[in-house]
Amino acid sequence: MSKASHENIVKNVQKLKNLDQIIQNLIREATEAREYAYCPYSKFKVGAALLCTDGTVVTGCNIENCSFTVGICAERCAYGKAISQGKNKFKAVSVVAYQEKYFTLPCGACRQFMSEFGNLDIYVSKPGEDNIFVSDLETILPYQFCLTDNKTFV
Repeated sequence: MSKASHENIVKNVQKLKNLDQIIQNLIREATEAREYAYCPYSKFKVGAALLCTDGTVVTGCNIENCSFTVGICAERCAYGKAISQGKNKFKAVSVVAYQEKYFTLPCGACRQFMSEFGNLDIYVSKPGEDNIFVSDLETILPYQFCLTDNKTFV
């Protein structure tokens, strides 16, 4: 990671106690969802919690498969559950995973998948940590692929 990238991440880190109570709960829900991860190959547990605009929280975890490409990330799991329940408007997502030196942001496929449903706030944490990376989807996925005219980059 470049020094500039590291500095950008550090400036987006906030303390858990300084975040809104709803967001603190969202992070706790993602942490709990992480415990249900099915990851016998990587042993890398990820949990996600998605805050819908109606206040509902829907969680997901990563689910691996021996045919690696058909596994599903925690973020897309949460989105799939929410959409299958008739919800498609979202305010925020929390992602909780553990890498010693880095925050685990959504992968490129998840970022593009999430962009289908609009920009939202993103909160990334390690389990039990007080430091939270705070950003939004458009910042971590600038110039996303889009077929509609509402996002024109000329």
